[in-house]
Amino acid sequence: MSYRLVIAGLALLVAILFAASLFTGPAGLDLATSFDGLFRGNNEAARLVMQEIRLPRAILGAMIGATLGLSGAVLQGYLRNPLADPGVLGVSASASLGAVIAIYTGLSAAFALALPVLAMLGAIAAVMVIQILAGGRAGTLTLILAGVAITSLAGAMTSLALNLSPNPFAAMEILFWMLGSLTDRSMVHVWLSAPFMIIGWVMLAPLGRALDALSLGSDAAQSMGVRLNRTQTLTILGTATSVGAATSVAGAIGFVGLIVPHLLRPVVGSKPSRLLFPSALAGASLVLAADIAVRLIAPGRDLKLGVLTAIVGAPFFLYLVIRYRRTLT
Repeated sequence: MSYRLVIAGLALLVAILFAASLFTGPAGLDLATSFDGLFRGNNEAARLVMQEIRLPRAILGAMIGATLGLSGAVLQGYLRNPLADPGVLGVSASASLGAVIAIYTGLSAAFALALPVLAMLGAIAAVMVIQILAGGRAGTLTLILAGVAITSLAGAMTSLALNLSPNPFAAMEILFWMLGSLTDRSMVHVWLSAPFMIIGWVMLAPLGRALDALSLGSDAAQSMGVRLNRTQTLTILGTATSVGAATSVAGAIGFVGLIVPHLLRPVVGSKPSRLLFPSALAGASLVLAADIAVRLIAPGRDLKLGVLTAIVGAPFFLYLVIRYRRTLT
């Protein structure tokens, strides 16, 4: 299939799912009322539903999905490991820990940017540990074990914060936030996180050529003129900035960055540069579709988005582990 045709198809899918996300919800608005609320605002109730609830939810779904898909493709190319993913490597869990610290200490209430900043610092710390291990020519097993260790440590510290919380309602709020959701997000969340996600995209998107060269090995890439330090810096900061910002407003939404590149590789090829843009579009489609599904499957129970992606992603991860184990025997 033509690369341009794949891009066009994925862009069309994102547009369709974005529209479906706008028109899906428990308010029961018909199409004409929804359009009126979205563009003209003659009906105040419809305007509130469309402009203050559904529009920011759809925007965040598309942007967070694109962030996770793009960062997953970049990490898999940079670490030369098809099992790399912000969630599997502990980046999302570390970003969640940073966000929980901001909420727990009250910094997020005193200073709005404290939430994304601490989430990004947590993500940067996780990626740097992974980079230190990868710099030592670590194998797949070492990287996965490092990711499990980082995830466990971040989870333990988050549990400690919950355990010591003096307010059970605050603890419950943090716990539900960590499950990952786009419910009740507003345009404030969009303005808070979108600039950081876009900055991360700007750092990650131009890395295609360097990642192609790195697939031949570090020495070969350096001989081809790739500046390894610059590539490393952009990968770490780009992933941490975008994933940290996404996690700070939606909680941990796992496995998107793992699933999407694997689904696209048979279609666009295994060159990292050809995976970046399609992975961003496919990630946006996946999160938008999952967010629509949580509203349709259990409309009155507030099924969490992160729970649904984990239910789909965990068996897929096990399938990949079994498949790679067979290649080693």
